[in-house]
Amino acid sequence: MHRRALSLIRVRARPGSRTRGVLLAGSRALQVVLGRGGIRANKFEGDGATPRGRFRLIRLWWRADRHPHPTTLLPARRISPSLAWCEDTADRRYNCPFQRAAGDGGDRLWRDDQLYDFIIEIGHNVRPRVAGRGSAVFVHVARPNRSPTAGCVALARNDLQRLLAMLGPQTRLLIEL
Repeated sequence: MHRRALSLIRVRARPGSRTRGVLLAGSRALQVVLGRGGIRANKFEGDGATPRGRFRLIRLWWRADRHPHPTTLLPARRISPSLAWCEDTADRRYNCPFQRAAGDGGDRLWRDDQLYDFIIEIGHNVRPRVAGRGSAVFVHVARPNRSPTAGCVALARNDLQRLLAMLGPQTRLLIEL
């Protein structure tokens, strides 16, 4: 583990591809997948875009039933089977985690496909939270076929696990065109 976390990691789209990019972390360049809407400064709920901007890394969520506690300086919380993320713009819990009851909607974080085995919660649309400006924007595991996300930044699981060891609460994520 690095003694000090990186102060900045950068994500950029690859020239000629709005849904593929590169994450620069220190001397590492990692391949990433972006939202189907590319990178946009003016993000809205459901647009499939990855938000442009500079964001805090709030915490890591992980599946403790599948993986040991990852090496990271980020605060970490376990994902439970009932944990979800609120995407309902009319709900006061919009863009926040919540314990999902049987009939509740939301983006369930306990998934079979392993995309959310590791989730870095970023500070997009949190201070203030504005309904409709985008929710559940994470850094998470990419699909095996590297298809676009719904607006998140996704990496290969091994790359994400290695990246976690370089991150801490002071690390900022810069997503740029």
